[in-house]
Amino acid sequence: MVILQARNIQYKYHDGTYALCGTSLDIRKGELLAILGPNGSGKTTLLKHLNGLLKPETGEILLEQKYLGRYSPKQVFQKVGIVFQDPNDQLFAPSVKEDVAFGPLNLDLSKEEIACRVDEALSLVGMTLHANKAVDALSFGQKKRVCIAGVLAMKPEILVLDEPTCGLDPAGVTSIMTLLKELNEMHGITIIMATNTVDLVPVYMDRLAVMYQGNILSIGTPAEVFSNTDEIKHACLELPQIARLMQILRDENNFSMDNLPLTVGEARRF
Repeated sequence: MVILQARNIQYKYHDGTYALCGTSLDIRKGELLAILGPNGSGKTTLLKHLNGLLKPETGEILLEQKYLGRYSPKQVFQKVGIVFQDPNDQLFAPSVKEDVAFGPLNLDLSKEEIACRVDEALSLVGMTLHANKAVDALSFGQKKRVCIAGVLAMKPEILVLDEPTCGLDPAGVTSIMTLLKELNEMHGITIIMATNTVDLVPVYMDRLAVMYQGNILSIGTPAEVFSNTDEIKHACLELPQIARLMQILRDENNFSMDNLPLTVGEARRF
């Protein structure tokens, strides 16, 4: 079932640069989708359209088969939550608990419901013990988790993240990606994640869309998309390490990549 759609979106910045050039994308309910592309390909601009932060010049966004403009901003933010690349652009309250509570406070909920949502969201991201800490005292990775908690406290059906692993060390990357996988599989949250880190895609993602110069070049499973090496090169990307290894095996041993797994999930079946 398609839950969110971008149809022929065009968007031009004030300097005349077209960031999106007729972009179309269908997002399925319950999937974990990567939008992969080099810097400047239009990933962030597309994400900001998905919850109405930006309005398309032409084209339309549909949420559950209805035009996004038919929803109030409050309804949109409850359904589609967005987490920015730099947590310092999103966090503003003095303490962790106050920051996570900001969204629910604007929903006119009872104090009991707000407290319950804050506790639940902090528990989901593993930040319960830091609830009363000053935001400034957190590490970069902890700030990212608090940003995610602030969105989760709104109980969205869809979570949109812009480069969630940017600026993290390898352990932090694994921690954040494991969290997103759990939110997707255990809580049924549809997740759309922009990234230019190709190695994350085969390990964690169900599908990926490759963006380049404001357009989507291809979309499919990791195995489908990464099998087209010419298109990956055209998008100024490289194959993930697991795909490069399999390409070496194919070339040296006459193996067929069609019969080899390109994701962790596929590998478990072998």
